[in-house]
Amino acid sequence: MSSSTSNERGTATEPGSVKSGRRGVPFWAQTLIGLALGIVLGFVARTWSLAWLTTTLTTVGTIFVQLLKVVVVPLVLTAIIVSIANLRQVANAARLAVQTLIWFAITSAIAVTIGIVLGLLTNPGRNAQLDLATGKAPSSSGSWLDFLQSIVPANVLGLESSSKGLSFNVLQLVVIGIFVGAAALAVGPKADPVLRFSEGVLEIFSKLTWWVIRLAPIGTAALIGKAVASYGWNLVAPLGIFTLDVYLGCAIVLFVVYPLLAWAHGLNPVKFFAGAWPAIQFAFVSRSSVGTLPLTQRVTTRNLGVAEEYASFAVPIGSTTKMDGCAAIYPALAAITIAQLFGVPLGLQHYLLIALVSVIGSAATAGLTGAVVMLTLTLTTLGLPLEGVGLLLAIDPILDMMRTATNVAGQALVPTIVAKRNGLLDQQVYDASTFGNAEERLNNAPGGQRDTVTV
Repeated sequence: MSSSTSNERGTATEPGSVKSGRRGVPFWAQTLIGLALGIVLGFVARTWSLAWLTTTLTTVGTIFVQLLKVVVVPLVLTAIIVSIANLRQVANAARLAVQTLIWFAITSAIAVTIGIVLGLLTNPGRNAQLDLATGKAPSSSGSWLDFLQSIVPANVLGLESSSKGLSFNVLQLVVIGIFVGAAALAVGPKADPVLRFSEGVLEIFSKLTWWVIRLAPIGTAALIGKAVASYGWNLVAPLGIFTLDVYLGCAIVLFVVYPLLAWAHGLNPVKFFAGAWPAIQFAFVSRSSVGTLPLTQRVTTRNLGVAEEYASFAVPIGSTTKMDGCAAIYPALAAITIAQLFGVPLGLQHYLLIALVSVIGSAATAGLTGAVVMLTLTLTTLGLPLEGVGLLLAIDPILDMMRTATNVAGQALVPTIVAKRNGLLDQQVYDASTFGNAEERLNNAPGGQRDTVTV
């Protein structure tokens, strides 16, 4: 996905860029301030039972998430169409696509294995003191047949006869985008007007998403504050081992597995984290891989040096299908926890099923906040009580932050690895990444131009 660029303003620092220069506070610092403020506000609201403050935090946080979601339909659809069509500009496109999907599967398999091992070592559901009667099953059983049916929309506009609203889920957008992009690729030059229109829409909604991203410090304060005010330690404590397992599993993947994969391909892991950190940080706050897509795209090309023609395909696909946190570590640990809570024994065949579902079913998470669909699919496949989903939903926002950060890191790493293996990585750009210049480089388009991301 390309970003609109302009050099009309020279090299002056934009007031609304990700980093506002000497006169302003760096974006990462703004986000941390928002995080700290949110914790304080949430603690105050919970300690003194300030319902109005909790309501305010909830409302602001909901608005922030809805702003991210409102750009999802055009952003994802046009990103997929353009990325598929752009494959005609990339040599050995089919081979690159296959390699990308294989590495998605490899990292998912590693992540789900870590989740299973942690679950077996710590037994997170054995000592949890919960009222099982409070868990409510989802309204839908979430079977594989339901999942397969859900990926095909009723019509191309996503409008159902019984509803006046859009009924799209993100996975439907991916399916439509792949088919439209492939058709445009097959039609050739006659499809250029459609592609130019799609590129224009993509540019517009990418900029809209950047404007929303600038609100992240406020969104952070509201979302974290709401979590602290609503849940507190009392709700987390009974599932404390499970919560720690999810964070530990994601941390192992994020800070051990990913660096080892980078190192094995001759890439400095520190440089990877320096370049990708703005996207990882925003993913932690937003809890949305799709909402982080424009930022992930930028760090992959501008900080990590991946060729834009390839990244424009790999990153959008990854943002909707590669979910090592939400679709691998989490469902593995959750399934083991729920089985132990309800006294259901699991055997080797069950663990193999968990791994299989995680590797091939990660698209079910669809890149939005939460992993309920993936968890429901896993429990249905294993024959476990769906009431367990309701028990875990209460702490899901707390878990989803770390899961999404892990997702996005993997969505940047795999294209970087594949690009390195195929000579599509600018090593000088990659090696130039530091934690001090990562934000500044995001605002510099190739060729020294300045991106006009203003608010």
